[in-house]
Amino acid sequence: MVIGLLQATLSIPESHSLKDKRMVLRSLKDRALNKMNVSVAEVDQQDLWQAATLAFVTVAAEKDVVEKRLAEVSEHLRSDPRAILLDYETHLL
Repeated sequence: MVIGLLQATLSIPESHSLKDKRMVLRSLKDRALNKMNVSVAEVDQQDLWQAATLAFVTVAAEKDVVEKRLAEVSEHLRSDPRAILLDYETHLL
């Protein structure tokens, strides 16, 4: 069993309130949950309007599957024009 974690730091420059931020994050999280078989949570910067840190976690029997899913998540985050992926880290356990 392999557990994969991707922690992403995002900038949301068009957000002018926590409500705007939540709308963008909800969309990002919902698409990841529906398409990529990962769990996701906002883990830091909850009170900032234009920044967020999300953690994505997945579990599989093989390392290759986990790495592929985490790569899909990072590509998904890069492709959304409403959020800028500033940094991310991946860890395998």
